[in-house]
Amino acid sequence: MSIEVKIPAVGESISSGIVSVWHKKSGEHVTAGEALFTLETDKVSTEIVAESGGLLETLAAEGQEVKIGEVVATIDETAKASEGGATVATPESAKEKPDPNREEAPVSGEKKSVNAEVLSPAVRRIVSEEHLDPAGLSGTGKGGRLVKADVMAAAERQKSGPPEPARPATQLAAANGAEAETQPQAQDGRFTRKKMSPLRRKIAQQLVMAQHTAAILTTFNECDMAAVQELRKNAQEAFTKKNDLKLGFMSFFIKAAVEGLKVVPSINARIEGDDFIQNHFYDIGVAVGTERGLVVPVIREADKKSFADLERDIAGYAVKAREGKIKIEELQGGTFTISNGGVYGSLLSTPILNPPQSGILGMHSIQQRPMAIGGQVAIRPMMYLALSYDHRAVDGKEAVTFLIRVKECIEDPTKLPLDF
Repeated sequence: MSIEVKIPAVGESISSGIVSVWHKKSGEHVTAGEALFTLETDKVSTEIVAESGGLLETLAAEGQEVKIGEVVATIDETAKASEGGATVATPESAKEKPDPNREEAPVSGEKKSVNAEVLSPAVRRIVSEEHLDPAGLSGTGKGGRLVKADVMAAAERQKSGPPEPARPATQLAAANGAEAETQPQAQDGRFTRKKMSPLRRKIAQQLVMAQHTAAILTTFNECDMAAVQELRKNAQEAFTKKNDLKLGFMSFFIKAAVEGLKVVPSINARIEGDDFIQNHFYDIGVAVGTERGLVVPVIREADKKSFADLERDIAGYAVKAREGKIKIEELQGGTFTISNGGVYGSLLSTPILNPPQSGILGMHSIQQRPMAIGGQVAIRPMMYLALSYDHRAVDGKEAVTFLIRVKECIEDPTKLPLDF
């Protein structure tokens, strides 16, 4: 019996994805629970596993875009792997009974024997319908076995006639209406064209939507990091020994942002149509950069978590995001976002809102700068802060008040609940 491998629903609003890589190839034997392929969507990458064991036959190529619910492979449960690794049919009395699966298939006007032990039911059907000669085809399955993709490709070649001569990439682009092929195309070495990943397309859509649907304004301030640096230095050894992880700066800013949101609740809100929705909880998104693009996992109930809990969540999300294992629900429902461009060397920036949120705090590089303190010039570790906000929901006075509160909490950490 063959079962179908379908693209599962991986989150609301996601209708398609890309089969980025097959972990098991067509013609190989798989076991239940084994990873079959990685599905890359516009938000996350997830591994799809086999629901049962058997012989795998892939129907979608790597890099192909597929819809939710689409069949991308079949698993023949009646085939098992032998000790030598080859795939053989189940011992259903192959010798005692005549082979009921041997049938004749019309091939180029004559009948040829097609054995089900060699060809799967799906392959036999296509061979019969398209009048193909399986003896003249080369298989990509294990041991040269013909799989569905092989006969489908042969059928397409038969319909389209002999292949046309290869054309330069410039002619291909023109012929396809400037549509790029799935694989990158080099054109005289001057540039390379390739499809944007689903995640990058989603990021682009979100950024444009934010600019078009919100009245975004940014206000700036700066904070002296000396007190936090000193506190972190003194507490680091005990914190690491107690919690088995390091104390970073992000947990301080999450705590400070929560204090700011409590003082200015309108930033912890969103506009939905003609309604203003005030959130009474603090789920803080922390932007994480990966090779695939920027993702924003959400730290739930940040106001109720200790420094150790926050650092543990941040570290865990960073690893999962870089490995492409973050879940869709871990990216949804944030009320406010913090982005740290300082880790990349950014001195100052204007962060863009993460819709439908009304505010985002931008952190930047710590720089030693001369500052006037008590009538004297002193060199201090300073960081610029930027708050971008939706002016429809937040007034300028409120934005400035929020940033001042964050500044106060960072410059005097005793204003924070220091639950190390």
